[in-house]
Order: sequence, then structure tokens, then C-alpha cells
Amino acid sequence: MIAVEEYTDPPLYPHCKEPLTRVVRTRIQEMLGTAYVWSCPHRRCTLGITHRKGFWMG
Repeated sequence: MIAVEEYTDPPLYPHCKEPLTRVVRTRIQEMLGTAYVWSCPHRRCTLGITHRKGFWMG
């Protein structure tokens, strides 16, 4: 089993080490749905990309 710990302090951005209190979302329209780029508001570094398929793709 893996133990799960909870912290009360906000996590840090991996690039600038500032506390994570908000993120910036940029929407990218694709042919097969919508993608979002999540980035740091301090340095605009990319934290991750998520993709939502269109409703017709299940």
C-alpha cells in the first residue's frame, strides 16, 4: 500500500519555486476536440497539457 500525505502549504512551481496559488489556462482548439495548456503565471512556463475529446468521440 502507498501512504498518502496531505500538506497545508501550497505546492511550489517547478520552474520558479514560487508558491502555487493559481495557474494560467490557455485554450487550444483542435480538429478532434479542445486542449488546454496549463502554465505558471509568474514565468509563463508550461506545467502540463490536457485534452478533451469532442462529445461525439465518447
